[in-house]
Amino acid sequence: MTPPTSRRTVAILAFDDMEVLDYAGPYEVFNVAGELGADRPFEVFSVGLTTGPAVGRGGFTVLPTYSLDDAPASDLLVVPGGAGTRALLDDERLLAWLRERTGEVELLVSVCTGALLLGAAGLLEGCRATTHHDAYDELAALSPTTVVVRGERFVRSAQTILTSAGVSAGIDCSLHAVQLLTDEHTRDVTVSEMEWGWRS
Repeated sequence: MTPPTSRRTVAILAFDDMEVLDYAGPYEVFNVAGELGADRPFEVFSVGLTTGPAVGRGGFTVLPTYSLDDAPASDLLVVPGGAGTRALLDDERLLAWLRERTGEVELLVSVCTGALLLGAAGLLEGCRATTHHDAYDELAALSPTTVVVRGERFVRSAQTILTSAGVSAGIDCSLHAVQLLTDEHTRDVTVSEMEWGWRS
């Protein structure tokens, strides 16, 4: 992928019972990269099923910028996971929205069990994909033609879809997306600012 000629917009889906870091990790990556990268390459906003509060695990709450009905087009779409994905697997309104937006975005990113929503929407047919280690079989059942990759932090399928393993893997996947869409320098300054991977 070539470096952007203008700022890319990043939409992150928010819903009840989402996993906190699935949402907040990518948000932080793209927000920091947008602040520190040359020409401020990313702008992040949230999309809820409605504009009402989306209450995630442990009471973590997001007030979405937009709802499915009024969200503008975006260049990237991030779909978090969490227990709340199961209640949405038969939500045809959301699944239709995901199918529509996937045809428009430059890159679709799922974190953890967000891949289950992509599978339910038919977006992973014939693709390699990963998810949280507890949900490998669930993804395979939802999308039988998907090659479920086990034990990798993230998987790129075709040119437009990135799926990541559980929770913190969404940060690595998002950093990879930053590098794909900008350059290594932007990724590296983002890693440095976040002190990602620091060990005592």
